[in-house]
Amino acid sequence: QVQLVESGGGLVQAGDSLRLSCAASGRTFSTYSLGWFRQAPGKEREFVVAIRWVGGITYYTDSVKGRFTISRDIAKNTLYLQMNSLKPEDTAMYYCAARAGYVVKADSEYAYWGQGTQVTVSS
Repeated sequence: QVQLVESGGGLVQAGDSLRLSCAASGRTFSTYSLGWFRQAPGKEREFVVAIRWVGGITYYTDSVKGRFTISRDIAKNTLYLQMNSLKPEDTAMYYCAARAGYVVKADSEYAYWGQGTQVTVSS
């Protein structure tokens, strides 16, 4: 059973940085892609970024390019999201997700989800 556990969220000011972590367990992820989604109050869940676990191919949504960086530690089975230059519009619940296969943007294609970690950016 795949389990994803996020951590690292918090309340920060605009311009600050945060690093989210997602501890993954339950299987080997060599043929998987893992990613980050977010959902702000009253809005639909949106794709942020994802990475092919082996090979490291990434795909970012335009609004976070140059500010967010996804990475993973294969030995620790941990996914990271380094978020710099945070903006109030980045405020959301951030979810870690996993799917078998290549990176895609559609959340419906991800079979496994964490419980989320809240990121709040004040202006």
